[in-house]
Amino acid sequence: MDKPILEQLHPELIPSLAQVPRGVPATLVTRHSIREQPKNRFAGYDVPLTPEGVELAREWGRSLDRPIAALHSSPVGRCVETAEAMAQGAGVALPVTTHSSLVEPGSYVVDLPVAGPYFMKLGPLAFARKHLRNEVRGVLSPQEGALRLLQHFRDSLLQPGTLTVHVTHDTILASFIYFLRRESEIEEAHWPWMMEGAFLWFEDDVVSWLWRGEVGSLHLDEFS
Repeated sequence: MDKPILEQLHPELIPSLAQVPRGVPATLVTRHSIREQPKNRFAGYDVPLTPEGVELAREWGRSLDRPIAALHSSPVGRCVETAEAMAQGAGVALPVTTHSSLVEPGSYVVDLPVAGPYFMKLGPLAFARKHLRNEVRGVLSPQEGALRLLQHFRDSLLQPGTLTVHVTHDTILASFIYFLRRESEIEEAHWPWMMEGAFLWFEDDVVSWLWRGEVGSLHLDEFS
């Protein structure tokens, strides 16, 4: 018998829902769902979701325990597909708004001809590790990029008790969440699973997040 589709999610993702405060609007920033395997180790913008990936995103959307108020996505097709499937599963008829901040070049990469070849040489994990150490040219610092994303997330929040979904890519999610956690020695086990995400919420000028069941927080002044 095939395993239930939701067992493809990171095991801490569904339990984390119960820890997100009810009285505030919250954000889910997530990697896209399961995609086809690229011919090399780099997934270009044209690599779509698999049928299993569409089903996983749909069932994850159905499992969310609070209403989705808005959906934002990288313009890359597999991210838009993920957002659409989550909306279908959640039973909401909402448009998916695409944002350049959720794809590269965007929130981190500012000079693709400089950063791109270095990324292709190193691969995603080594590139992210060096970026978190401020050792990459052609990109915003981890601090600047995280602040840009946080401003986007905060500006997108709606009613208390609702969830705003942002679908992005593994490299962006990894750089963002591990900067918040003040980690740079990331290994393969740290890398975001497909359809894995972090929950965030704001209270005054403090941002809090949940990643793999662990809660953290920072005052926004710490980004200055």
